[in-house]
Amino acid sequence: MTAILEAIRPEARNAPESRIVDVFNRGRDKAGLVPLWVGEGDLPTPSFISDATTRALTGGETFYTYQRGVPELRQALSDYYRRHFDAAVDPERIIVCGSGMQSIHMAMRITSGPGNTVVLHAPCWPNTPASAELNGAALRFVTMEFGPAGWTLDVGALMDACDDTTSAIFINTPSNPTGWVMPLDDMRALLDFARRRGIWIVADEIYARYVYDGQTRAPSFLDIAEPDDRILFCNSFSKNWAMTGWRVGWLVTPPGLGQVCENLVQYNTSGVPAFLQRGCVAALSSEGDAFVADQIERARTGRTIVMEALGGSNRVDIAAPVGSFYAFFAVHGFDDSHALAIRLIDEANVGLAPGNAFGPGGERFMRLCFCRSADDVRTGVARIVDWIGAQKGG
Repeated sequence: MTAILEAIRPEARNAPESRIVDVFNRGRDKAGLVPLWVGEGDLPTPSFISDATTRALTGGETFYTYQRGVPELRQALSDYYRRHFDAAVDPERIIVCGSGMQSIHMAMRITSGPGNTVVLHAPCWPNTPASAELNGAALRFVTMEFGPAGWTLDVGALMDACDDTTSAIFINTPSNPTGWVMPLDDMRALLDFARRRGIWIVADEIYARYVYDGQTRAPSFLDIAEPDDRILFCNSFSKNWAMTGWRVGWLVTPPGLGQVCENLVQYNTSGVPAFLQRGCVAALSSEGDAFVADQIERARTGRTIVMEALGGSNRVDIAAPVGSFYAFFAVHGFDDSHALAIRLIDEANVGLAPGNAFGPGGERFMRLCFCRSADDVRTGVARIVDWIGAQKGG
């Protein structure tokens, strides 16, 4: 280790490299590759959103603005929750921040630090445990089980993993990468437990609208929570409205944390640019609702294509995801998912994310994003099936 690395904080020095980005970098410039590796679709941000941002930018909204978010956007988010979740969320509880990732990082700053333990279900998006560790907290994973019906989580095991050092339980539902959706009864049991123990719940509900069981959204802790419950809701504009590159998200807090969150924003980014927030207001309009509905239908079609192509294979372990827009599957005989991801790039011209990036339980699995054009998904899975079929006993 060089002297300069020894001179920095261990939390920074030990921050893990992203295995997803590592694979992405391997093939991002490869001609003809079908990119199903990262969590985004292939549509650009719709013009009604971009136009609202352009008008604000050219109209001079380029100055410092409200640290908590412009009032119009916070009200629009409150209206969004009333419209789609039948939940009364006071705008004063909503904090606009620079991406869903920043909302998670703020939640970890609020709830955990040295001497604390954060309990998470795994496989999980790797940025979340990394954020907790950057704050000095220790991690405790509860590994989900995979079976013919898909991924399941023993909520009792989640509770058993908690002890006197546990300050927060992180729940991502619908899940990235597994597509698991937490049942409302399990949410109720976990919330009752957290109330008794004084433990925070950090709820990542970014994929709440992407469900395939006939419902319009997944169950939410908002369905059962009181406003003053110790729950922080993390969310993002990225997935629903094709805005991954915008880096705008939001956090819903219990009442009374507004100034705390404003301070955290102030000493990090000093706020989201006002012109970007105007685009976010447009995203939450009726046009935005229609766009999200189309996005969900594209994902539903992609899910069907994936399951028809891979679901009948005797060389693949896969179950139809209940939510989100990922298939998480394993190829028989290939236990090193990173090595498999590299081979699929080099030999099949398809980009997938390696499951070992997602922690315990994901080591032999691959994540495929199917929220793309039907042609892309169909081509990608056909290449995967052909490649698998060409392997001799592998």
